[in-house]
Order: sequence, then structure tokens, then C-alpha cells
Amino acid sequence: MNVQVTSRPLPQPANQSKLATADCDIHPQRNNDKALHPYLSARWIEHMQMFGSRPRQAYQAGPAYPKGQPNASRRDAWPAGGRPGSSLPFMREQLLDNNNCVLGILNATGDNGQSYQNREFGAAVCHAMNEWQLHEWLQPEPRLKGSIVVPYEDAEAAVAEIELYATNPHFVQVLMLSRTSEPPGQKRYWKVYEAAAAAGLPVGVHAFGFGGYPVSGAGWPSYYIEDMVGHAQSSQSFLTSMVIEGVFERVPNLRLVLIEAGFAWVPSLAWRLDKIRNRLKVETPHLKRLPSEYIHDHVWLTTQPMEEPANRAHVLDAIDWIGWDRLLFATDYPHWDYDDPTQVLPMPLPEQKKRDFFLNNAVALYGQG
Repeated sequence: MNVQVTSRPLPQPANQSKLATADCDIHPQRNNDKALHPYLSARWIEHMQMFGSRPRQAYQAGPAYPKGQPNASRRDAWPAGGRPGSSLPFMREQLLDNNNCVLGILNATGDNGQSYQNREFGAAVCHAMNEWQLHEWLQPEPRLKGSIVVPYEDAEAAVAEIELYATNPHFVQVLMLSRTSEPPGQKRYWKVYEAAAAAGLPVGVHAFGFGGYPVSGAGWPSYYIEDMVGHAQSSQSFLTSMVIEGVFERVPNLRLVLIEAGFAWVPSLAWRLDKIRNRLKVETPHLKRLPSEYIHDHVWLTTQPMEEPANRAHVLDAIDWIGWDRLLFATDYPHWDYDDPTQVLPMPLPEQKKRDFFLNNAVALYGQG
């Protein structure tokens, strides 16, 4: 994003700004599988070495669409001798200190166990990821808070993982991915949402994941760009299922955070749901309110990738409908489409609105005040 958020002339090093930030989508990365060995039993270490991971997709290993940038990362985000996002000291200097980041939410995506065909192995890797986050990142760096990686395709195992970390102050969110094996509003996932709500934790749904199906409704697309655009589409499907299946009616204190899928699509989706529901309300008597009302009350969205229409002021129309208090600033560090806090908004804002956008909304949601 190349639009100025302050009245100061660019370029302006971020650390010259006194504005504190919360970054709600940071990706820690392990250098290799050995990083998880201290947190895995001998059985699963042997399994990992012999078989590796088997995600729910048509390919043996790796992403379906290889990235133009290694690890989909910024060229300047490589620490000495490691992968982007693998070094806490490097992250401190390049991201936290440089952006005056006082709260950073880790979303440990990638090869994290959530989309594995072998559910027992997946649950073991999810737990190892949580222990790895805790010991390697969260305890050494108090500005960072973790998202509990749960094997959501196995609801009982996911609930056990939530309950294990529910009272741990280092974790502030439950992490799912947007491409599930069945529509996420269906009953098989309800226990996950109930456990998160009972623990007072939002459910963060990060774009991507492997549900076992092509990423489009018509098969596997040809290009990485189609996969990237599909992040927003899968999040729309996720939200639609959650609303129409009545999850928010069933779990009234559930808070949902949609991560790394944009946000300007939310108003038009809500309008369409309201219109069609008014014509088909006899089909869904379990819904007591309009779909848009559930969305307004239960959903937050991270801002990366920030929308960039030709007329940049148009993005403000979408934000006004969603609500400024429902947007959470995020960089997506260390990925190549990283959003810089000094350049992310379409125009200068009043100081209080800026503070809410960059910090206070996240502090309120995650209870870090």
C-alpha cells in the first residue's frame, strides 16, 4: 500500500512515529521440522521423519501453487542462516521495534497440523506448534500473544487443546483456516466454537488451508493469482455458512476474526444475504435476526491485504459500513504483500480514530488493556 497515513512527508521511518501499533497477523516460521522435536513424542518424531505431512489436497507436499517469492516472503525478511519469520531477535528489530508494535498476534499457519489427513498426527503437531510458540516466542517476548492452533477437523481434540491453553495468558485466540473439509457452520464444528466462547477467546479464521477440494467451485485454477483471489471467496463462504447455519444464534458470545482475506466484500455479501433471507426466511426459522445484524455484532476483520481501489477514498465507504471499531491493523509479516503502518490508510485521520484503528480495537478485542 502506498498511501500516506500521517501528514509528515514520506519517506518516514516507522520508528520515528510515536503512534503505538497492534499487529494482528504475524507469521512465525520454524526453520525445519527439528524445531518441533522437543514438543513431540518419539512416536510422532519417527512418523514425521518417515512419512512427513500429508495435507488434504491433491499434491504430495508443498503448496498447490508455488510462490514467486520463496516462502511468499519479503526479500529483506531473511535473517542470517534462517527462513523469514524464524528469528525472534530479527523480528524484534525489523517489525516490533521499527513499527512501535506493543501487541503482536502470532498466527502459526503453514505446515501446522491443521489440515493433515492423519488426524492423530495432526493433533500432535498442533500441540507441538502451541508449545513451540509458547517457549520460543511468547515467553521470551511479552509483546507477542499466540493463537491456539487446533485440529478443527477433529472437534474433540480441538476442544482439548483449547481447554489446555484457555487460561494461559500468552494465548488470546483460537486459530482455524478458511478452507475446511465441510461448511464450517455445520454441527461437526460446533463444539470448537462453544469451547472458544466458553474460554472467552475469539476464533481467528486465517485464509488458506486444505479442505480436500479444489480452491474454486469449478476445479483447480491455473495460476497463483487465482488462488490468492480465492482467499476472499473462501472467507465469504465461511462467513455465510456460520451465519445461515445459526452458529451465532447458538453461541451468542462467539467472536469471529477473519484474517488476511480483505474486507471490502463484507457489505455486498451482507446485503445479498439479507435480501435472499427475506425471501426464504421460512427455510431458516432458527435465525432470529437479519444476517447483516449477526455480522455487525460478531465479526472483526484484519486489514491486510488493504483494499486499493482506483479512487482510494472509496475504501472508506466500506469501512464506514463495517464499522471502524471492527477493523484490526495487520502487516502479514514477513510475507511479500506486507502492509506498512505508515502507508496503509487512504487519507490522514483524526488522531483518536487513528489510535483506535492501529491499537485500541485490538486491545479491546483481545483483552490486553
